Amino acid sequence: MATRPIPRTSERLPVIGMGSSGSFEVGDSAADRDPLRDVLKRFFAGGATLIDTAPSYGRAENVIGDLLAEGGWRERTFLATKLGATGRDAGQAQFAESLRKLKTDKVELLQVHNLVDWKTQLALIDDLKKQGKTRYSGITHYTESGQDALAEAVQATKPDFLQINYSVISRGAEQRLFPMAQELGVAVLINRAFDDGRLFSQVKGRELPPWAADAGITSWAQAFLKFALSHPAVTAVIPATGKPDRQSNNLLAGHGPTLTAAQRQSLIDMFA
Repeated sequence: MATRPIPRTSERLPVIGMGSSGSFEVGDSAADRDPLRDVLKRFFAGGATLIDTAPSYGRAENVIGDLLAEGGWRERTFLATKLGATGRDAGQAQFAESLRKLKTDKVELLQVHNLVDWKTQLALIDDLKKQGKTRYSGITHYTESGQDALAEAVQATKPDFLQINYSVISRGAEQRLFPMAQELGVAVLINRAFDDGRLFSQVKGRELPPWAADAGITSWAQAFLKFALSHPAVTAVIPATGKPDRQSNNLLAGHGPTLTAAQRQSLIDMFA
């Protein structure tokens, strides 16, 4: 799988990661857990490392912690979670609980979730970095309506990462956030590259573009992921899935060429 450097350190990150909202919010039964074991097995076998989660994603942290420990995969994981609390004490307590659920003593990336009390929580994350509890700081949002506020926070604090939504039909991040990230040396993670599945409904029954094979694309999911990855500001994309076959399909988007400017425009024109 292709990798890209994290600007602040030049550590390289595989371009396809994995989100966990919804997909890992399951119970303890074999019917719930067995598909996710296969999802993770394929994820690591495919060369991926980045798993993104949050305390607000139901039982996702518990499930991820259990399965990583069971599979012996923790040391291979670039593990990212978030703080979504108000006040320093609440942030500290929330992070301690996340570590307990994830069965680890540190994470690779700790992000402020959707800008909640971001000044307080980023200061806490900076202190936790000094303590070795996380290696990188970040700020996240998931809607275009939050992008101006996210840009202001990134400009003011210059975190190591930002995470935002971006897809062929939701391209607001191109206007301000992506140029700012490139200028400041901030890594960019992309959520909602499928626009919560709306893109699939719009291409149902449609053939792939005629240039798909030239770009190594065999599915619409790969086309949408490669679209996000083809912007030079983007470090990695984190699609969520609880289905093993979809995981294998998503991972293929991390191979082969990125889209050319003409191929990007072709996709944009399809949805105009």
